Amino acid sequence: MNKITILLVLFALTLSACSGQATPAPANSTTDSYLSPNLDTAYDGALPVRNQLTLGILELDGTPNAVTPEQAQTLLPLWQALLGTQKSGTAAQAEISALLEQIEGTLTSEQLAAIGDLQLTQTDLQEWASANGVTLGSGGGQPGQGQGLTPEERATRQAAEGRTPGSNSGGGASTALLNAVITYLESLVP
Repeated sequence: MNKITILLVLFALTLSACSGQATPAPANSTTDSYLSPNLDTAYDGALPVRNQLTLGILELDGTPNAVTPEQAQTLLPLWQALLGTQKSGTAAQAEISALLEQIEGTLTSEQLAAIGDLQLTQTDLQEWASANGVTLGSGGGQPGQGQGLTPEERATRQAAEGRTPGSNSGGGASTALLNAVITYLESLVP
């Protein structure tokens, strides 16, 4: 890792440590509570901001709004840190929010508008997963699946589907998306 990468990771960790009042996300949380100033999550079937950014960056490849190699150098350690928070399952929401905010801050307003215009949904996530050989759990990330369940029932369903508590909607697709965007960004870094 180069010096800039190390500094960015340390900065992200320092931000989360300095927040003081941060509490870990509940174990039964299935979505990030990060609210983007740029991306809407109020439309029917909208993906959480994390997945909109991840899938959106992949969808921008080959367009005039594709991530540049310079942006990739900044984005790569942020996405790697976000993957680390997902794998740990114990990250504070403040840490996740800080990383997502930094990712959005690295993208241009045109890139963010292009991602927003995609209006990415659970169906888009399912199509991406299918096209990339990612198997979704039996809930399949379908809107409405798991609603009305108690936290214990939801945790039992997640365990039966092989999902870890704290992973967001789409189960394995979310981790696969993170790995895909990291691989994509690594291909752009000189």
